[in-house]
Parts: sequence; structure tokens; C-alpha cells
Amino acid sequence: MAAFRLDLIGRYLRPHRKTVFLGALALVLVNVLSVAIPMEVRKVVDSLKEGFSMNDVLSQAGWIVLLASSMGLVRLISRQLVFGVGRQVEVELRQRLFDHMLTQDPGWVQQIGSGEVISRSTSDIENIRRLLGFTILSLTNTLLAYSFTLPAMLAIDPWLTLAAITLYPVMLGTVGLFGGRMVKQRKLQQKALSSLSELIQEDLSGISAIKIYGQESSEKNAFSERNHKYRDSAINLARTASTLFPLLQGISSISLLLLIALGSSQLEKGSLTIGGLVALILYVERLVFPTALLGFTLNTFQVGQVSLERVEELLQRLPKIRNSEKPLSLSKPINGRLEALGLTIRYEDSNRDVIKNLSFVIEPGELVALVGPIGCGKTTLARALGRMIVVPKGQLFVDDHDVTNLRLEDLRSNIALVPQEGYLFTSSLADNLRYGNPQASLAEVEASAVQSRLMDDVRGFPDGFDTLVGERGITLSGGQRQRTALGRALLLSSPVIVLDDALASVDNKTASSILSSIRKQKKRTTLMISHQLSAAAACDRILVMEDGELVQQGHHSELIKIEGTYKRLWEREKAAESIDTVSSSS
Repeated sequence: MAAFRLDLIGRYLRPHRKTVFLGALALVLVNVLSVAIPMEVRKVVDSLKEGFSMNDVLSQAGWIVLLASSMGLVRLISRQLVFGVGRQVEVELRQRLFDHMLTQDPGWVQQIGSGEVISRSTSDIENIRRLLGFTILSLTNTLLAYSFTLPAMLAIDPWLTLAAITLYPVMLGTVGLFGGRMVKQRKLQQKALSSLSELIQEDLSGISAIKIYGQESSEKNAFSERNHKYRDSAINLARTASTLFPLLQGISSISLLLLIALGSSQLEKGSLTIGGLVALILYVERLVFPTALLGFTLNTFQVGQVSLERVEELLQRLPKIRNSEKPLSLSKPINGRLEALGLTIRYEDSNRDVIKNLSFVIEPGELVALVGPIGCGKTTLARALGRMIVVPKGQLFVDDHDVTNLRLEDLRSNIALVPQEGYLFTSSLADNLRYGNPQASLAEVEASAVQSRLMDDVRGFPDGFDTLVGERGITLSGGQRQRTALGRALLLSSPVIVLDDALASVDNKTASSILSSIRKQKKRTTLMISHQLSAAAACDRILVMEDGELVQQGHHSELIKIEGTYKRLWEREKAAESIDTVSSSS
């Protein structure tokens, strides 16, 4: 598994190998200079015993300043190069993940939950960025620091070197102990912050329900509880950090004191020069930071590898609804003939067929209604026509083309599906209408609004088509939202339009007017799924489903004369209308 993760790291870095190489080269140069500077200081200090001139001191000091300035500049370049690679991979990976999510099945996205996808697209990719930026830089720098610095220290005095770094394992163990705790506490803090954010988002979306049921006090208490939990998690993290860093500083100081104490005796014996002791002190301080940082680096490395797996899991998932190996491309719009031959559909998590052996033909330009009791499979058929769910081969056809063989882009550009809850974006009304065709002119937008009987409402808005539609269309009524979604589909001029109860929030008179407008477009095939039988009665033909099967079909005038599902539904609707009439008159 570890090799697989390293292979992933290599794959992400491969496109940026030139930048990584330059960053590594700069790190090598930084460490060479960091070893050279204490050596120069050693020479200066030792030369002071033999007498000195101010010119020599200034000359050597200037040389050391030049080396230190060069080291600082090269270190800055190395950090920009390596951190830049991490940022670039972050941008590319987030874009790749977003593009991949757009290919996934709607059902799967709803099943896994948008929160989980967002978490992997944000925090997990942040962890990968740290892995490929900070972690690689830190590990490489630590390795180079020890590789260059220890030989230089051993060359000065091996025993003092070993004594000085004796406490470094203690420092590393302390970082490992506290570092693991800090990682857990940081996760708890992020989880508490996420919970707080979710509550804010949920309450803002459901502000109307909160006010209707008078639950402001309850929501305040819920927020206070989560807010305090976030505070406690942040304080715990701060306490751990404020304990760790003084400990590291204390261990470092003990190591330095040990070096000075032992070095003093070496000075008395004459086996060590003052310049050598000063150089050793500089080298010890040079190793403190990478040693202390190593524990955090290893924790970050582990977290990054877990995030790599989580993101890669999403990237490796192939959508169940995708183009065939050799998809058929349509060179021109379809005529609009729809045909089902023994169509049978069962959802993956279900033990029964939602649609059973369904067969029908809808000719081009025909206006057909599909009715039936709730749960009889109407919406499933609508989603099957747009291949929003898995469709068996050889059972559903558009212009004699098996829908499973057609390119998804071609199929969906020819069939406009309008669901009951048409999603509206936080944008202007005009932009929502032209969502399927962003290049549409204002005249085309107005024409679609006229067809969907939305124009009178638009005239009543102070900003007209520039009216900002709130989140999920919250600023519009249910009927306005549905007519906006319908206008968006009508703007596309697709040969086939499927209305999946898309007129449920529209009164019968307006629904009939919209259907009349659609009917005038002779070349457009329309399948209207509806519970409004009064609107269905105006259609050319009615298909009646029950329990996943087609049980009746024909014109309204024929079906109401036959004992069956349609007549029962019709009588129920008329009875409900009578009750409403009596209630309103009284």
C-alpha cells in the first residue's frame, strides 16, 4: 500500500518534475551554504587570537554577510518553487475532481452526500497540497541538513557532536507524542467548525420554517452548544501547542548548555579552539528546527496519504451511466419518435421492478399525457428517457436508436427533461432561463418566458429579467419556479420535451394555456407526466400506468367510458374539486 501511495505522489509530481528538480537543487545549495557559514565564523574567531586588523574583520564580515544573504535568497527561491508545485497540483487536482464529479450519476451523488464530496474536494485536497509542498520540502531539508551538517560537526569534534545531539531523540519523541495529539485535536476542531457551518447553512435555508414554528430559541441553543464545542476544541489545541513549544525550547537549551559545558573542558585541554566551539553551537542550533519539525512532518505525511486515498477513490470511480465504447453521434436533431419495447427497470437497492414490461410508441409531434397513481413508475420513465438512471439495452428507443448506444451529450441535447422541482441557481432570472443556452439573446429569453406564461410575472418584478433568484429560487413562488424551469427547457427548442409533473404548482387554466403554446410547435414531441387530469384531457393521447405497468391508453373521451384506473382517477379528481368548491363558497 505504501508503494502505491508513493507511486501516486510521483504521478502527481511528474508533470512538474523540472520545477521539483530546481527546488531540490536550491535546497542542496542552501544546505551547502549553511555549513560553509559556521566554518567561516570559525576562521574569524580563531584568527582573533593572533591579532587582527579592522580591514580583515570587515572583509571577512562582509564575506559572511554575502554568504548569509545568498543563502536567504536561495532558500526563498526553493520555498517558492516547492510550495508552488503544491499549489499547482492543488488547483489541477481540484479541477480534475470537479470535472470527474460532473460525470457521475445523480443518484450516486445524492447517496454519498454532497457534504462528503465537498470535504474531499476541500480539506482532503488541502492535505495533499501540504503533503506535496510542506512535507516534501521539510523531509528533504531535514535529510540534507543532517547529511551536510553532521559530517562538518564530526570533523570538528566527534565526542562533542554526539553529546550535543544526545537529546535530539528526546526532542523527536516529544514532538511525536504531542504532534499526534495535536493532529487529533485539529481534526476535532475542524469537525466542530464544520458542524457549526452546517447549522448556519441549514438555518439560513430554512429560515421560513424556523419562524413559522417559532423555533428561534431552539436554534439559538443549538448554535450556542456547537459554538462552545468549537471554542473548547480550539482551546485544547492551543493548550497542547503552548505546552509543546516551551518543552522543545527547553530541550534545545539543555543540549546547548551541555555542549558549552563539555566544550569548556575541551578548550582547557587545548583540543578544541574557541572558533570550533562557536561553529558547533551554530550547527546545533541549525539542527534544532528540522529535528523539531520532523514529528509534525511525519504526521502531515500520514494525513496526506490518507487524503490521497480518499481523493483517488473518487477519481477511480466510473459512473454507471456513461457512453458505450463506440457511441453513436447524431449529426442532426432527431424527429422525436419515442418507443419502449418491454422496458423493465429495477433500482439497484430494490427487490422489485419499478417498471414492468412497458411497451408504447409516441410519434413525432404528438402531445401525450402519462398518468397514474403515485409510485407507479412515471418519474422513473422520465429519468430513463434522459438516461439519468441505468437503462437496459434494447428496450428504449429514440428514432429507432437504442438510447444506450447514443452519445449522452446528443441524447440530452435532443430531450429536454423538466422535473417537478426544477433547480434554480442563485443568479438573475434571465441567466436561469438561458442556463441550457448561455448565448441566447434577450429576445429568445423573452420568447421562452411568453411560452411558459412567465412574462406577466416578469413585468411585475421591479428588475424584470435582472431580478436575482435566491438560493434554490427561494424568492419565487412554487408556480414561478416551475414555469422558470419550463421556460429554460423551451428555450432549447429540443425535439422532445418531457414534463415530469412540471405543472403541478400551476393552476389548470395556466397549464392548459402552456400546453396549447407547446402544441403550436408542430415538430416538438411532448410527454406530459401529471396528476392534473384536466390538463391531460387536452392531450392527443393518454398513457395510464399502475404498479409499473401500462394498463390503459387512448383519448380522454374514450378512457372515461371504460371502468379502470383512469376513470377512477378522474372521478377522484372531480370529487376533490367539488369539495374545494363547496369549501370556498361556504
